[in-house]
Amino acid sequence: MKIVPQDSPNQDDRAGPIDVIILHYTGMQSARAAIDRLRDPAARVSSHYVVDEDGTIYALVPEPRRAWHAGVSFWRGRRGLNDFSIGIEIVNPGHEWGYRPFPPAQIDAVTALCLDILSRHDIPARNIVGHSDVAPDRKQDPGELFPWEALAAAGVGLWPGGADAGSGPGGWHADRVRAGLAAVGYDVGDVSDAGLATLLVAFQRHWRPEAVTGAADAGTVARLERLLGLLAG
Repeated sequence: MKIVPQDSPNQDDRAGPIDVIILHYTGMQSARAAIDRLRDPAARVSSHYVVDEDGTIYALVPEPRRAWHAGVSFWRGRRGLNDFSIGIEIVNPGHEWGYRPFPPAQIDAVTALCLDILSRHDIPARNIVGHSDVAPDRKQDPGELFPWEALAAAGVGLWPGGADAGSGPGGWHADRVRAGLAAVGYDVGDVSDAGLATLLVAFQRHWRPEAVTGAADAGTVARLERLLGLLAG
């Protein structure tokens, strides 16, 4: 695993233990542009690591320090996840600049980096999430092309496997869907129907990427039900 130092001044003290990994895409036109921004004091953003498309890993902020990557965020009852998380930016133009599949060398490096982090920190599989999971009303990354299933097969995160139930009506009342998403970790609060669709889009980007519709259809409900089973097991 090749790690290249690219120190960023955008860091400060943590206020909690490390027990979350948040995966992002850079959403910029080049790796260099992304790294330069993450090191620019005026930008006031950073991450602990950046993983380039060729698999090179850049280290910007030491893990014991807080990087500024999650912004306004929520997962499993906590806000301000910069205090508790390690942020990994994955080089990809994102939805604005030509979203594309992540190369195998890059995914291999992300997987190896996550496993290395897990060897040092007690991070439950359910706390390996995307930026869109913790900020669903603001973010789309790392997006529906990110291979969460492959990472889970390698020991990074969770994947609710099993047969897909199709795309018809899901059969769950909206309140039950809200309760299920809350049990996974999403900020349900007093969300409206439109807000619930936003949460479902975030859930689908991570756990049902073949159908990012915002609808609680049968396939989405089946994935949610299986994920809740994994969490309860």
